Order: sequence, then structure tokens, then C-alpha cells
Amino acid sequence: MNKAELLDTIITTLTADLKLLTDAAKTAHAAATHAECLPDNKYDTTGLEASYVAQGQANRAQDIRRSLSSYQKLTLRSFDAETAIRLTAVVTLEADNGSCRQVFLGPDAGGLKVVDGDVECIVITPESPLGRALLGKVCDDEIHVGKGAARKTFTIVAVA
Repeated sequence: MNKAELLDTIITTLTADLKLLTDAAKTAHAAATHAECLPDNKYDTTGLEASYVAQGQANRAQDIRRSLSSYQKLTLRSFDAETAIRLTAVVTLEADNGSCRQVFLGPDAGGLKVVDGDVECIVITPESPLGRALLGKVCDDEIHVGKGAARKTFTIVAVA
């Protein structure tokens, strides 16, 4: 998948997630304000709990709305083996055990997985430990993420 297709897939996924969460927030709000959720006694918290769910879903929808806006305004950059990694780079990393993974350095929505056939690309942000380690590096550089026994070493094998 090329970078433009990857961006389109991220935007499509975020749009679908936004619709799903917006609908869920509306449903939860309707449940929280429904007559059947009025408390029967001072210990009945059904309506209160439903309002917490509605608020949480509305907050998450707002986060996705912000992410979606960031990606809709994003300008993709070209990279080669000598270009320092920064926002919009697609980076292929090789672990010590020889396994490879692909990451996209995006402005938001870290952790989002985009799959194209057998290839999985994970969105990371510059604020993540892996994103911070990648910034400014080039192809063939090694990066280290984590501390102590959890420390992992990756080699940058490709940047697009």
C-alpha cells in the first residue's frame, strides 16, 4: 500500500469510528435521560451510570474528531534512505530476532492498525517512545526502546 492509500485508509477508519461513537453517545444519552432511568430511591444509580457512559463516548468521539481533522490537513512528505525521519514517514523496522514491522509516524491516533493483505502498519506518534526514538534517524540506524529487561533494539531497514 502506498502512502496516499494508507492516509485514505486512516481517514476512512477514523470516519467510521467517529460515526459509531457519535451514534453510541446519542444512544447512551437517550438512555440516561429516559423515564425508566429515573431513580426509584437514593441508591438507584442507573441514570447516573448511563450518563457517565454517554460522556465517555462523547469525549472519545471528540478525540477522534480531532484526529480526523489532523489527518485531513496532513501533507505527505517523500523520504529516502538519507532523509531524516519525521512526520508522515513509513518506517520498516527489523527486530533482533529478524522479524519486521511497519509503522507510520502520524500526528495523532497512535495505536491504530491499518492492514493491507498480509502487511500491517501501525500508526505511531512523535509523543510515543518509539516515535521519539525514530525522529531524526535515517535508514540503517539502530534505535533502542524501553529500559532494563524490556529494552528492545530495532534497525531501520526502509523509510518511505
